Amino acid sequence: MQIDLNNPDNLTLDAVRQMLAAASDEVHTQLRVTRSGIAYISSGIVGGAQTDGLLFRLETWAAGSGYVGKVAAADEVWVMQVFNALKQNWPNPPYDYIDIY
Repeated sequence: MQIDLNNPDNLTLDAVRQMLAAASDEVHTQLRVTRSGIAYISSGIVGGAQTDGLLFRLETWAAGSGYVGKVAAADEVWVMQVFNALKQNWPNPPYDYIDIY
């Protein structure tokens, strides 16, 4: 699941909810946004690894921490927080690594 941020209509709470729900909490994950405007959750490739082509990324979410998966997607406050992080940082993030959002 990914969100094309080039079309503002694509960035919705429901789209963020679906993206979070589709990811597994059994591995480390990271929300990444490419320079071309595609937001996605990377599983396994996290932290500072393979960042070529990325505009920005959020902090790594540790496996088992509850930041992704169906339970995370049901948390309205968390979904709004991720939604706002995307909205506030696309297309001009202040940094390529965002850990306060």
